[in-house]
Amino acid sequence: MSRRHPKEQLEDSSDEGSFANFDQDDDISMSDSENDSDTQRHDAAILDKDSDEEDLERLVLGSKATWRDQLFRDDFLPDVTDSNALVVGGGNEGTGKEHLADSMLFAIDTSKPTENDEALVPAYQPSEHTNTQEPPAWEDSDDERLTVSLATASRLRKLRTFEGEDVVNGVEYSERLRQQYLRLYPLPEWAKPAASKRRRRRSSTAASDSNSDLSGSDLSADENDDDGEVDSSPLPLDAFLRSASSFAPTSNSQKRRKLRPETIDIQRTRDIPDAHSKSSGVSCLTFHPTLPILLSTSVSSLMYLHSIDPAAYPTSNPLLTSVQVKRTDLRRAAFASPDEVIFAGRRKYLHSWNLTTGNVKKITKIQGHQKEHKSMERFRVSADGRHMAIAASDKKGGGMVNIVNVNTMQWIAQARIDGRGGVADFQWWSDGNGLTIAGKDGQVAEWSLVTRRTVGVWRDEGSVGGTVMVLGGRNGPQELGGDRWVAVGNTSGILNVYDRGELLAKGKGQGKGEGVEVKKLPTPTRTFEQLITAISVAQFSPDGQLLAFGSVHKKDAMRLVHLPSCTVYRNWPTEQTPLGRITAVAFSAQSDVLAVGNDVGKVRLWEIRG
Repeated sequence: MSRRHPKEQLEDSSDEGSFANFDQDDDISMSDSENDSDTQRHDAAILDKDSDEEDLERLVLGSKATWRDQLFRDDFLPDVTDSNALVVGGGNEGTGKEHLADSMLFAIDTSKPTENDEALVPAYQPSEHTNTQEPPAWEDSDDERLTVSLATASRLRKLRTFEGEDVVNGVEYSERLRQQYLRLYPLPEWAKPAASKRRRRRSSTAASDSNSDLSGSDLSADENDDDGEVDSSPLPLDAFLRSASSFAPTSNSQKRRKLRPETIDIQRTRDIPDAHSKSSGVSCLTFHPTLPILLSTSVSSLMYLHSIDPAAYPTSNPLLTSVQVKRTDLRRAAFASPDEVIFAGRRKYLHSWNLTTGNVKKITKIQGHQKEHKSMERFRVSADGRHMAIAASDKKGGGMVNIVNVNTMQWIAQARIDGRGGVADFQWWSDGNGLTIAGKDGQVAEWSLVTRRTVGVWRDEGSVGGTVMVLGGRNGPQELGGDRWVAVGNTSGILNVYDRGELLAKGKGQGKGEGVEVKKLPTPTRTFEQLITAISVAQFSPDGQLLAFGSVHKKDAMRLVHLPSCTVYRNWPTEQTPLGRITAVAFSAQSDVLAVGNDVGKVRLWEIRG
């Protein structure tokens, strides 16, 4: 009779629905050896697993011998500060270098290895280009055979070195693009070689020795009272300007190539880094007559002098110095001479700043006429720097302009224009011997300083209210100062440009306003109606080839005109040109840089190339 395990008997009996009767005597008499054998067979049946189940157990728990060690492995990690507990490699196996000292396990590549140190030389060997400039990572042999036309595409014309250049190969084209990029975005400090850093550090140290008090500091002109009295004068700039080798004097007589009409090659360059107050805006912009220096003012009592150098490092167009006159809203500033600046606000006084000595002088009154100047902000300095014209506050049925000697500040003469509203704007003739005065009612008067009388009066066509008036150009009638063009803007957004040679009805050649007859109703050479708000700014370039005009009453309201064709450039400005509300415009002495100030205090620069 075969015997089965009791559990198997229970399972069989449950299937039949009844319990089987066990032979109790047989179970009691069963030997212990047979019981152990049955238990082993039971365990073997339970542990009989397939290969997939065994692989899963080994991945999760490890082997039977090591799974418990793996489970509690992190509880027995040695302390990182215990150097004896740290071993290299796994288990108790040695590395074969236990007998070596610690100093022999490391090698510093500072010199060529000796014969005794051959075993200690690292596997990495530095290449021959480690300490020199690395070669290009990739070179294309087709670059030398590639040809690119720089004159065909308008956006590539700025890469030309001269006007007649056209086709270049791929290698030269890549180099021109790289130079243009570095011109706009100078190489950062961390990317420059150490040798160039040392040379630059030595040159900056030598320059700082001569003018350590001027470099990188703002100069302020403080006051004692509400009338703008100056306590401390700004430091002189004469030594700084002489030591700055980057300042190359420019000459207005240098011949500039002629610009083309309709399209202009103009490129935006680096802006002035120091912005005026957002609430005040830029009130005046003017360039130095001989040096690449820009003077800017605002009604927040600040005046800046910046060097125009977009490639300067680390700051483009760096700040030379600044002046602050408290409680004086600076609205106009001008170079009376290369070393003197005159600036004023809506006050009964003005200031003169001598760049050579650094002295700031306050001028509170003018000998001869004191009651007519409640504000001295509206002044103009002649081109020769000898005289200054100041618009009087009293209208008396028209407007008056007083002529003052710049050196003595003594009254010399007075020019007057009759009409309603007074004086809208006035400009000196290019030779400094007369004034052109525009009234707010549209009348324009030509006044001669030689004869000290009005030469003639003419009326701006279609004007219902004059706003601005500027003179410019060369080779004009000598009887009217030598300026060829005069532009008059009004409140309707219309700008009329007149040829001053056409203003003369007849001239007897006696010069300087003598024997001159001016037409009463001249016809403008060109009328510009591109803007719909009042003209607020207008400026001719020094060479007379460009005219910029705009309006502060509308965003991006500005146009650039080519002369003598009197055509508006159609490719600039565009809708993407960041102009803002324009408050001031200025051209450099070489007519190659255009500066535009807006109502948020920013000054943006554009380079005019052709």
